[in-house]
Amino acid sequence: MNKMITAVSLVLMVSVSSQLVMAHGGATGIVKERMDLMDNMKDAVKQLKAIYKGDVEYDPDTIRNAALVIRDHSGDAMSRLFPEGSLEGKSEAKPIIWKEWNRFRTLADDQKKIAQGLYNAAQNRGTTAGGNMMAQSMMGSGSMMGNSKQIQQNMTNPEHLGSMPSDMVFKMLTDTCSSCHTRYRNDKDK
Repeated sequence: MNKMITAVSLVLMVSVSSQLVMAHGGATGIVKERMDLMDNMKDAVKQLKAIYKGDVEYDPDTIRNAALVIRDHSGDAMSRLFPEGSLEGKSEAKPIIWKEWNRFRTLADDQKKIAQGLYNAAQNRGTTAGGNMMAQSMMGSGSMMGNSKQIQQNMTNPEHLGSMPSDMVFKMLTDTCSSCHTRYRNDKDK
């Protein structure tokens, strides 16, 4: 009986181990670490997407928790997982990351700030429908005139973002993710 239990346990351990390796195409080391980090953020975005699509009930606590996952996996936590030239194995990173390191770091830092802004805006169930709401909110004063520097600062200011409807901040967050993926990530299908 003990041999049977040991054999079944061994088969299960090998099965689970091989599934984990296959999940990231055999990636190891820093490449696997960053793939795991991205998977955690992807799971958080899926939770948020379900809320904003109306598939699940609006829940500020769920929004805050998901925003914290994204925030804590962004900025330095993300960029430190991209040491120069780390393309070994099954990496989906493009070499252009290191040619445009400052731009990549800025996107990672912006994502962290916007995620904090989403955390701050979680209680703002409002909708983005309505004429000039986004422009007015981004300018900060309600004025139709504003300088581009002020608008850019407001786009990544967590306190300012916290006064906006959370769905608008979520859209900004996913746009930042998409900008980075479009520029710095190889498509999985290639």
